[in-house]
Amino acid sequence: MHILLVEDEPELLDKLRSLLESENYTVESSMDGEDALDKIWNENHDLILLDIMLPHLDGLEVLKSIRESAIKTPVLMLTAKGDVEDKVRGLNLGADDYLAKPFSVAELLARVRALLRRGTEANPIIECGDITLNTVNRVVTKNGEPINLTSKEFSILEFFLHNRGRILSRYVIAEHIWGEDFDPFAMSNVVNVHIKNLRKKLQPEGQENIIKTVRYAGYIIDR
Repeated sequence: MHILLVEDEPELLDKLRSLLESENYTVESSMDGEDALDKIWNENHDLILLDIMLPHLDGLEVLKSIRESAIKTPVLMLTAKGDVEDKVRGLNLGADDYLAKPFSVAELLARVRALLRRGTEANPIIECGDITLNTVNRVVTKNGEPINLTSKEFSILEFFLHNRGRILSRYVIAEHIWGEDFDPFAMSNVVNVHIKNLRKKLQPEGQENIIKTVRYAGYIIDR
C-alpha cells in the first residue's frame, strides 16, 4: 500500500514515516501543500495523511483541490486537538476521517488500516459468519434478520470489522467512536457497557460471540 504523508514538523514526519514503513507500507512524504499537490497529481496513492497547518498551501486547500478534481483517494486529516472548526470543514470538504494531535500509535494505525480496507471494498456489505453489515444504509442483519443497533453500537461493530484480526484497546475504541467527547478517565467502563450490549444483540446467550475479550489488552474479532 502506497501512503502519502504530508506533515511540516520534521521530527514528527520522520517518526510517522518510520512507523508506517515498519508496518510494511510504502511511504512518500511532503512538508508543504504545494509539493503535496504535485505528488498527488503525479502519483497514485492508496491513502493520504494530511496535516492542516502547512506552509504555502494549507491542508484544507489541498483537500479542496483534490476533491474538486474528482480524486477519491481516502484522506485522513491530522488536526490540532480541540480545533473543532477545522475538523468540520475538513469533513465537509471530503475528508474520510480525522485524528487530533497528540495521538497514540495504536489509534493512528487502526485508522490507517480501516481507511485502506474501506478503500478496497467496492461492496458495501461486510460479512462475518451469519452477520452482515451494510456500510451504506447502516443496517446489520443476522441470518437475514435485522438487528436493532444504536448508532454507537453500529460504529463500534463497523470499527471492529474494518480492523478484523487486530486487538483494539478500550482507549482506541473510545477515541475513535466518541472523538471530542473522549475522556480517558471515564470511557473504559462506557466502552465495556456498549460492547456488552452489542454482544447480547449479536449472539443469544450461550452462543460463542464474534467479539472476544483479550485479557489486559482489549477486544478482537478474529474470524
